[in-house]
Amino acid sequence: MTVDSDRPKFPKRAVVTAGMPYGNKELHLGHIGGVFVHADTFARFLRDRIGKENVIFVSGTDCYGSPILENYRQLVESGSFSGTIDDFVKHNHKLQKEVLDQYFININLFAASSFGPAAENHKRYSEEFIRRLYENGHLVKLTTSQFYDPELGVFLNGRQVVGKCPIEGCKSERGYADECSLGHQYMPQDLIDPRSTLTGKKPEMRDVTNWYFRLDEFKELLVQWVEKLEKDESTRKFMIKSIREFLEPPVIYVKREFMDVVESIKDKLPDYTLIDEGKSSVVMSFDKLEKREKASQVLAENGVRFRTGKTLVPFRLTGNVEWGVPAPCIEGLEGLTVWVWPESLWAPISFTMTYLELMGRDRNEWKEWWCTKDSQVYQFLGEDNVYFYGPAEMAMFMGQQGKNPTVDPPEGELQLPKLIVNNHILFMNQKASSSGEIKPPSARELLNYYTPEQLRAHFLGLGLGIRSVGFQPKPFNPKATEKDSDPVLKEGNLLTNVFNRAVRSCFYTAQKYTDGKIPVRKISEEVISESNKTILEYERLMARFEFHQVMNLMDTYIRNMNKYWSKMIREAETQGNDELRLQVLADTFHMVRTAAILMHPIAPKGTEMIREYLRVGEELWSWDRIFDPIYDFMENPQEHKLKFLEPRVDFFKKHPSQISQSED
Repeated sequence: MTVDSDRPKFPKRAVVTAGMPYGNKELHLGHIGGVFVHADTFARFLRDRIGKENVIFVSGTDCYGSPILENYRQLVESGSFSGTIDDFVKHNHKLQKEVLDQYFININLFAASSFGPAAENHKRYSEEFIRRLYENGHLVKLTTSQFYDPELGVFLNGRQVVGKCPIEGCKSERGYADECSLGHQYMPQDLIDPRSTLTGKKPEMRDVTNWYFRLDEFKELLVQWVEKLEKDESTRKFMIKSIREFLEPPVIYVKREFMDVVESIKDKLPDYTLIDEGKSSVVMSFDKLEKREKASQVLAENGVRFRTGKTLVPFRLTGNVEWGVPAPCIEGLEGLTVWVWPESLWAPISFTMTYLELMGRDRNEWKEWWCTKDSQVYQFLGEDNVYFYGPAEMAMFMGQQGKNPTVDPPEGELQLPKLIVNNHILFMNQKASSSGEIKPPSARELLNYYTPEQLRAHFLGLGLGIRSVGFQPKPFNPKATEKDSDPVLKEGNLLTNVFNRAVRSCFYTAQKYTDGKIPVRKISEEVISESNKTILEYERLMARFEFHQVMNLMDTYIRNMNKYWSKMIREAETQGNDELRLQVLADTFHMVRTAAILMHPIAPKGTEMIREYLRVGEELWSWDRIFDPIYDFMENPQEHKLKFLEPRVDFFKKHPSQISQSED
């Protein structure tokens, strides 16, 4: 066939990462359904598309951070856990890896930032990364007010403080020390109505000194980066919109009833522009963050109620907690640890080093994967983390280049990863959170009702790249009646009913009429045409990360295959036409082969079983031969016998709990 010259281009090498789960519990619905399944599907596709030796898929347990400290404290106090915090994290890491394996997440390395082979690499690279930012002039030492619990005599970090997010219009359930549950960043002193989770008391503010990355000085470069994203059709528009919100000037929203006070203290305020949009609050806009912070202080001292807007603020790199990666001693500032969010952003680099070492290769080869133009890093994440992986990560990566960074890093410097952001996966149409009021089933618990491949297909079909979508499993829906269908099984039925039936029919027919062999003959033109068209469209959709459209495409192709088989084999049987039967069998096996390759990243277990029964090697999956007929994978096509398929053997199995249910 003539291959379309406009086919998407793929890199020579690729790294795929998935957002790191905290080491405070096992994986929840959002981890698997919102991130890991999508990342794994794309990594599997790339392995088939560019060669498995050219793809590294890494992630790991985020071992540090206040959520871990807080959960550990609560469990120890309640008597639910005994052991060190290190034991606690190791326990949860093991549980997380078990669930990933159960969902067939084929990750090259699921590491841990605090223990195991990756820990030393991570510690070493964290120091290298921070020192380079310092040497390039992108760090600043700031003394800021941090929360302090006087009753216990300890500084409070992260989720050890709860209050209301100060960002105007934020709908977060709760704010923490310097970020809310929706990922908005602010200075600690701006948190509204703070209280200590340790004692329930209002904390004091005490000065501490830490290292901060000058994120706000990268605004111009980040604007250029966003402009490049807008030209890339694979970039999700809602992500761009979210990032642009952080690139707005620093502003303060003041309730209209306080404007007389603002006017009376105008001479004490730094220069600002007043914007009155006729709403309940008036906007004070500043050209620099320092001016907004000064204005905030003056307004607070004069009893003015206000909220701040999203903008770039200095990005904290170090903290004052013991449980963390040791921060390098710079300018005599000792005893600090690296804040969890920065080190989790470069952790995949440390994990890449570790994977290469485990493969017997030089750890320094990581630069061939992260620092070359012919390689690409793909990072899959949820929308709550856009700020960190977007402005913060991109700016810090650019900051590694030197004192005059560019949005187009030169060869040999850290290249900017491609971000694939999913919207929230909702549970019963409400935002689900393992720490919130709405408790969804765990990823492990779902496997009591569905097979991994049913769930993988469903999660991909939700369309999280477009909008937040509700996950409504019938077994967990109190409003569901016996007659209601299970929406989770829509894509699963494509596997267990339609595809499974077509594959079984082909094998059983071959066993009955052709001695278990695929008839060798020219495939019908209409079958070749539809198959090749589907292959090219699938490739285009994968390149754009449009997984829900991939599922729609495969639904159409597999159902058409089933219709073709049913119609044509019935015609052959009715006519007693052996020649037609052989042609239909050859045609349908071609479609089975095509569907198996395209579904391989989505339903790996069932499709690998198809390959096993075809008795062909793993070269079947290679896109270098995607248009080759099945016979090209057989040493002697005329004599090649398929593996015998016993009665009632399924390639795509239903969950035992579904066996008694009627099929759609």
